[in-house]
Amino acid sequence: MKVLRASDFQLRRDNLLVLFTAGLLYWCSIASLLPTLPLYLDSVGATKQQIGIVMGSFAIGLLLFRPLLLKLADRRGRKIVLLIGMLAAAIAPLGYLFVKSIPLLFMLRAFHGMSIAAVSTGFTTLVADLAPSEKRGEIIGYMSLVNPLGMAIGPVLGGYLQAGTGYQILFLVAAELAIVGFLSTLQIVSPPVQVPPPPNSLKKQPFWQILLSPRVRIPTLILLLVGVAFGALSTFVPLFIKSIKVDLNPGLFYSVGAISSFSIRMFASRVSNRFGRGLFVTLSLVSYTLAMVMLYSANSAISFLLAAFFEGAGGGTLIAMIATMMAERSLPRERGRIFSLCIAGFDFGIAIAGPLLGSVAEQVGYRNMFASAALLTLLALLLFLTQSSKGLLSSLRFALGLGQDNHALK
Repeated sequence: MKVLRASDFQLRRDNLLVLFTAGLLYWCSIASLLPTLPLYLDSVGATKQQIGIVMGSFAIGLLLFRPLLLKLADRRGRKIVLLIGMLAAAIAPLGYLFVKSIPLLFMLRAFHGMSIAAVSTGFTTLVADLAPSEKRGEIIGYMSLVNPLGMAIGPVLGGYLQAGTGYQILFLVAAELAIVGFLSTLQIVSPPVQVPPPPNSLKKQPFWQILLSPRVRIPTLILLLVGVAFGALSTFVPLFIKSIKVDLNPGLFYSVGAISSFSIRMFASRVSNRFGRGLFVTLSLVSYTLAMVMLYSANSAISFLLAAFFEGAGGGTLIAMIATMMAERSLPRERGRIFSLCIAGFDFGIAIAGPLLGSVAEQVGYRNMFASAALLTLLALLLFLTQSSKGLLSSLRFALGLGQDNHALK
């Protein structure tokens, strides 16, 4: 095991502190627009379906650019990818100041979505590069807190800025947060990328073969269904709150969800080794379904905040548990591709949620739209209970924490 000199240790620690600051500023910038951008689109005359299409285009940017950015990170370095993401996050809010056309807003939002693909890729891989191998897991865990912290602070900040000063100041502040994150990232000394020779002896499977395999198909489908529900929640909750005249800053909804996600994630990560991943995936899907049902019947600030708590609990558990489950179902050399395919299901769900459920909201209203989302998460739960392992009985046992995952590699 390589022992770091004091100067190397200090440099790595300083880099990680700067990186944490940059990541926190980025997520505050992104999250400040979560409760406010749908309201802005409504104010410029967009229909419910158009709002859904524009907000969903965020995930289209994610889907289109993630593979390219993964390759760039490996070939040119993590820092350049992180800088690209920060710069996109700084430019996009300034565009919202001037753009009123729905087609142009669609393209701008997709460009903004590219920033998440870049930052999530660059940030995580750069943390892994900077962290000493003997503490890598612990440091990655601590550094990943930038997401829930930013998602807790950003929505409240955005909601109060929009209510108190209007959209112009909101967009300027969102851009400034990302600009400071960009300037902070410039200070990071990135380790050189070690490019291993291509393993000629290993033949890669086509992506569709991996996707259709039993170990990957059901988790990906579950993430797609939950992604549609999450897309509805992230787009239409502020408009729903406004339409029924509930006295609640929409930013508080997302902040409560982020705090719940953070708290539950810390607990689930510790005890899932004892009780199994399947039980916690099941509980997360139950929690998500409860959140959608609560939104269907919500008529007060308390009911919205309770729905946010259950959504955060479900979301905070689901992604982490499925990521761990897929790591156990794959070999090290294929782990990145398999997890990318699974998370692409979630991204695709978010992308289609806006236009799909936006048209439902246009026809039958927000309440019935959230009822439709509850049916989707209930379907995801039923799929996991019956199809998560090899056969109905073993699937049920795994999903209830009473048996092993038969798709896990021994």
